[in-house]
Amino acid sequence: MASFGTVSMDWQERINWPRMRAHRLSRAREAMQRHGLGAVLCMYDENVRYITSTLTPGWNRLKPGLRYAVLAEGKEPILFEQGDIGIHVERHSPWIPKENVRHSFSWIKGAAGPASVQQVDKFVNALLEALEEAGVKDQPLGVDFIDINMIRAFERAGVNWTDGMTPMMEARAVKNVDEQEAMRIVGAIGDVLHYEFSKFLKPGLTENQVTAFGMKYLYDIAGMEDVEDIIVSSGPNAWPNWRNFSDRIIRPGEIVIIDLAALTWNGFKSCYYRTYCVGGKPTDEHKRYYDTALKWLYDSIEAVRPGATTGEIAATWPSAMETWGYEDEDQAAANLWGHGLGLAQYDMPVISRIWSLDHPLEIQPGMVFALETQHGKVHDFGVRIEEMLIVHEDRTELISTFPVGEITVAG
Repeated sequence: MASFGTVSMDWQERINWPRMRAHRLSRAREAMQRHGLGAVLCMYDENVRYITSTLTPGWNRLKPGLRYAVLAEGKEPILFEQGDIGIHVERHSPWIPKENVRHSFSWIKGAAGPASVQQVDKFVNALLEALEEAGVKDQPLGVDFIDINMIRAFERAGVNWTDGMTPMMEARAVKNVDEQEAMRIVGAIGDVLHYEFSKFLKPGLTENQVTAFGMKYLYDIAGMEDVEDIIVSSGPNAWPNWRNFSDRIIRPGEIVIIDLAALTWNGFKSCYYRTYCVGGKPTDEHKRYYDTALKWLYDSIEAVRPGATTGEIAATWPSAMETWGYEDEDQAAANLWGHGLGLAQYDMPVISRIWSLDHPLEIQPGMVFALETQHGKVHDFGVRIEEMLIVHEDRTELISTFPVGEITVAG
């Protein structure tokens, strides 16, 4: 499609949101059946959104249990919304039956001791009532999050619970045409922000000033819900890449790596690195390291095709022991890396030499993921680059298009 329009129009078919919602529910139901579940209880933001298409407020994120949802076999989703926010959901999300919008019973990060026992019992009683309504009370319940209070309460109530995160991740792994179009828009936003960085960067700025510039730019875009992070690692902070930002001053001729880490447009997330040389020209050594990382990146991209495996992709990368002298692959976690993109920054597939060689997964058409590589000298400089892509039956579509052939000179 690739219209790159960010709003809906009457004269052009763009993202068809009802079709997307239907696709998500269908994928979730298929995954539940495949895993023999009567229902799935979703407490993580990305899974709640996947089955209900409702928004988790920023303060509510990363606090499983403040709001949650249940999808039972053959029934419409039930949303347990935080407090009285459900009154707004009833108005803005009419695809959820009014009687299925209920208030949650929360305890996580809010109650402890006897209070948490009180609240988790309320939570379980309301959950069992919903499962009984759907006729699946005695069937396995998939859950994507568990804590000690839930385990004990489930034991007391005789809830037959099991892994619900795996089926939900399987469901989210393959995107339909509408989700793919949303990810193209995410890629386009990342393209233009990296272009703006190439004009903005100059010696004397601090890393956090660069992050602030990017945040301001993104939050001016319609549909931008959240910017989880903009990583700005300069000079010695770039190797090992500390994946952070600070008040460090960028000096002339230094290498700066910037990652648009989970800008979130209508729920869809990015991960998009580029490497800059600020206020000077990259040295021959900078270029050699960059060319090495670029080769690693495009060798892995060339391995992407339907039917290939994550193991084949990971095998294109060198070992952490040989390359950096590390103890094992885990010490280089996320250095040579691939991960799905969608409502979560780590959808399936996740690609790494840590586990993909031993536990490969098949690449499928409709998967959307990022591949990223990096290299550098300890406390001197580092380079990192990343491409986002969509897998099709006959091709691999890159949705990140800011130039990557060489280090970008800025300032």
